[in-house]
Amino acid sequence: MTERLSYIFNEIPPCEVFADIACDHGYIAGAMLRSGKCRRAVVSDISAKSLKKAEDLLSDYINDGRAQSFVSDGFDNVPQVDVALVAGIGGRLTMDILERAKAADKLPETLVLQPMKHVDKVRFFAVGIGYKIVKDFTVKSDGQFYDIIVLKKGKDSLSREEAEFGRTNLTEKPLAFREKMRFEIDKVLKYLESETMTYKTRASMLKKIERLKKHV
Repeated sequence: MTERLSYIFNEIPPCEVFADIACDHGYIAGAMLRSGKCRRAVVSDISAKSLKKAEDLLSDYINDGRAQSFVSDGFDNVPQVDVALVAGIGGRLTMDILERAKAADKLPETLVLQPMKHVDKVRFFAVGIGYKIVKDFTVKSDGQFYDIIVLKKGKDSLSREEAEFGRTNLTEKPLAFREKMRFEIDKVLKYLESETMTYKTRASMLKKIERLKKHV
């Protein structure tokens, strides 16, 4: 597994039935089964061709009945599970998958999310459909930053700052988060130097820098 996937795997709690939604190669489902963190695993992907990679990796577990595979758009064709992972896809697609799962009453007790974009919107959305944040933090892998969000069903509310930066990041200030803040500050500064912009846009960018500096 890549370092990113290892970070994600470490945050998935032990369970009876685990699902990797949009699983691609199925590496995390394989690790869950090998480690004994789950008794059974489900893998799904909207692409049968992509799913075949996971099926090949998990063939022994599929043959002995400990793993199942489903061509599925999100949770649509997947049975009920205890813990589900949705990682490595866009934030809007993540929210669409969760919205349909809620409508079909298929949301699991625990969710682990790692959206690639629009993370603030995903945080607000997850809380809005009935989850509370257990852990929400930034990791760094191969020079890239990723946010991992662990959620359990329950009531919660988010401040705008928590939605923008991640609750655990704000309370614990992990190294990867502080590095990300420095990276974002440098990116905005370069943007300010190279672009012609309105006064309003420039003022907005300067305010963003001040928000980021608070967390370095």
